Amino acid sequence: MTRLRHSRAGALGRRAARFVVVTGMSGAGKSQAIRALEDLGYFCVDNLPVALIPTFADLTLSSQGEIRRAAVVVDVREGTALARFPTVYTQLKRQAAQAVRLMFLDAGDAALLRRFSETRRPHPLAEGRSVAEAIRVERRLLQPMRRLADQILDTSTLNVHELRRRILESTSGAGTAAPLVVNVLSFGFGRGVPPDADLLFDVRFLPNPHFVTALRPWTGRSARVARFVMRAPAARRFLQLTAALLRFLVPQYIAEGKSYLTVAIGCTGGRHRSVAIAEALGKRLRGLRGIELQVRHRDAAAG
Repeated sequence: MTRLRHSRAGALGRRAARFVVVTGMSGAGKSQAIRALEDLGYFCVDNLPVALIPTFADLTLSSQGEIRRAAVVVDVREGTALARFPTVYTQLKRQAAQAVRLMFLDAGDAALLRRFSETRRPHPLAEGRSVAEAIRVERRLLQPMRRLADQILDTSTLNVHELRRRILESTSGAGTAAPLVVNVLSFGFGRGVPPDADLLFDVRFLPNPHFVTALRPWTGRSARVARFVMRAPAARRFLQLTAALLRFLVPQYIAEGKSYLTVAIGCTGGRHRSVAIAEALGKRLRGLRGIELQVRHRDAAAG
């Protein structure tokens, strides 16, 4: 069954291929590869019939096409039609050599056997065969595609994060992956903790503007409320330490391949302290490389 996957566009390097064919051994990481390509903005099709590849490539490579870059997975699930792939791909390379790329993912037999044992998923060629026998048959069937590959990536010793990083770097060049989206979110504990929070900080220890009559109607986005909150030495120290922590953590999350990070800042009602701190923290994080920063206030408008 053909499955379509599409995601938000990421920044692509000038050397990036516009049409990528991902193939290789079952269990070598093709699913992780296609997810990484999604994060670079590729329109991805898993298990596209070989007969449709020229048409899909034309739609992608045409100057009038709406799809600017695409990736397809082709493997032994194609059955006997797989034998036609070398001819199809050779023709594509003649037409657009620089824009087309074939990536072959491989792994040692021991690694593949271990992965199938751990996941308990059946090998697509395992009917009437052991997994070891199916792997041998698959290698033979894929040998013509392996010889055509522009890149052969051995994933035997790579974990999912290392594989993702290698795919991103090899496809678009280092440093061109989609930015990490960092959401700094203020909220009130009275309305519950945000379910998507990755990191949560409680600022209820700070003086509460709610108990100052002149400040109560305003939110933490007001300059007068922000001055009140930041007047406390503990607020300034908290902001300094938290910003330093995030400046350390964010590059680690980027290296791991994380796409989204939600930093939740909570106070009692979510209108004063958490809002002021979230705004101040956002200003300190704006210079970080490799991120797309958003500052949002879940409960600031609540009465």
